Amino acid sequence: MSARPKLPGRLPREKGAPTALDGLLVVDFTRVVAGPACTQTLADFGATIIKIENPEGGDDSRHYEHADLAGESAAFVSLNRNKRGIALDLTKPEACAVAHELIAKADVVVENFSSGVMKKYGLDYASVAPRHPRLVYCSISAYGRKGPFASRPGFDPITQAESGFMSLNGFPDGPPVRTGPPAVDMLTGMSAVNAILLALLARDRLGRGQHVEVALFDMALAMTQFYGMAYLMSGVNPSRQGNSPNGSPSVGIYHGSDGPFYIACANDRLYRRLVVDVLNRPDLVSGEFGDRRSRSANKDKLRAILSEVFATDSRESWVAKMKAANIPVGYLRTVEEAFNSPEARERHRVSEIPHPKAGSVPNIESPLNMSLTPAIDPVAAPLLGQHTKEVLRDTLGYDEAKIAALAEAGVFGKVLAAAG
Repeated sequence: MSARPKLPGRLPREKGAPTALDGLLVVDFTRVVAGPACTQTLADFGATIIKIENPEGGDDSRHYEHADLAGESAAFVSLNRNKRGIALDLTKPEACAVAHELIAKADVVVENFSSGVMKKYGLDYASVAPRHPRLVYCSISAYGRKGPFASRPGFDPITQAESGFMSLNGFPDGPPVRTGPPAVDMLTGMSAVNAILLALLARDRLGRGQHVEVALFDMALAMTQFYGMAYLMSGVNPSRQGNSPNGSPSVGIYHGSDGPFYIACANDRLYRRLVVDVLNRPDLVSGEFGDRRSRSANKDKLRAILSEVFATDSRESWVAKMKAANIPVGYLRTVEEAFNSPEARERHRVSEIPHPKAGSVPNIESPLNMSLTPAIDPVAAPLLGQHTKEVLRDTLGYDEAKIAALAEAGVFGKVLAAAG
C-alpha cells in the first residue's frame, strides 16, 4: 500500500481580514458533486452553509470508493469543507417544518435533487418564494427544472456523451473518452456560484430574489466552445484530435529519453523559436514546414522528425532549454508528481487540516485568490449530522426540550446522539 503523502500545515489567513460573504446564510440541500462544489466555494469565502443530509447514510459521496480516512471518503472531504452539517429526515413533517424555519432565515437555498423531490416536501421555489420574496433559490439539475426533459435523471458522463463534448475527447482512431475528473459537474458548480452572486447583486438593486437554474447538459453543450461554434458556422462536424488540437504537430506530447513532456508551439513565432533556438534545426522553418497550414498538412512527417530529435536527450534537459527560450512547455505528470511538484508546494495548493475522527485530512486550496477578502481558514467536511444541535440552538433558537422532542419523533434519524 502506498504511503500517504506528508503535507504541511496550512498558512493561516491574515488576522482580521474581512470575508467576501460574511453574514450570508445558505441552506444547502445538495449532494454528490455539482451542488456541493457550488456551496463549498460560497463557504470558502465566508458564507454560513447549513448542509442538510438524510440521516440514513447522508450524501451519497460519503461512500464513494476512491479513498477514505476514518470512514470519510475523498469525494466528500474534497467538496464539503467549511460547512455545518445537520441531519433531517424530510419524510417526517416535523423535519420539513425545521427546513422551512431555516429557509425563512436564509439568503440562499441551493438544491440538486431529482425533479419533483423538493416539491413533494413543499420546499420547491414556488412553495417558498411567496413567503420569502428576497430569497435566491438555485436549482442544479441534469436537464433543467422545466420542459420535456426535466424528469430525466442524468449525471456528468451522460451529459458529456449527449452534448457532443465527449465526442471531442480522445484520439481520431479511438472511441470518445469522458474526462477523468467530473469536469461538467465541477464547471456547473462554479457556474451556479456565478448565478447566485448575480442574483444577490440583482436583489440589492431590485429588492427581491429569484429562481436561478444551472443544468449539466447546458453547461456541457457550452463547453464544446469554438468547436461547437465552428460546426454552427460551417456545418462540418468536428473530430477528435487527441493531444494536438487541429492536428498541429508542434502541439502535444513528446518524449525525452527518460520521460514525457507537453509543448504548445501553436503559432509560427513559437514554432520558429523551438526549431531554431532549441533544436538547432533551421531547415524545419521553410518549405513543407514553413507555416502552420503546411505543418498540419505534413504533420506525420514533422512529428516523426521532432520525436527523433527529442529522444536524444533527457526530459529535464529539453524542458530547461525550452523554458530558457520562453516556449510554453510542461512536464507530463502523474497525480503524485503534480501534488509533490514545486508549483503545488510553493503556491501552497495543498495542506493538512484537523479532522474530528481522522485526526487530520488533506486539503486542496480554493483556486480563487482575493487580496482584500481571502478564503477563510478551512474546516474539514462535517461528520454526518455533526452540527445538528448547534444549528438548531444557534440559528433557530430551539431549547433542549424541543430538540429532544424532535429526536424522539425520529426527525434526525439515529445520528443525533453523536452530533454536536
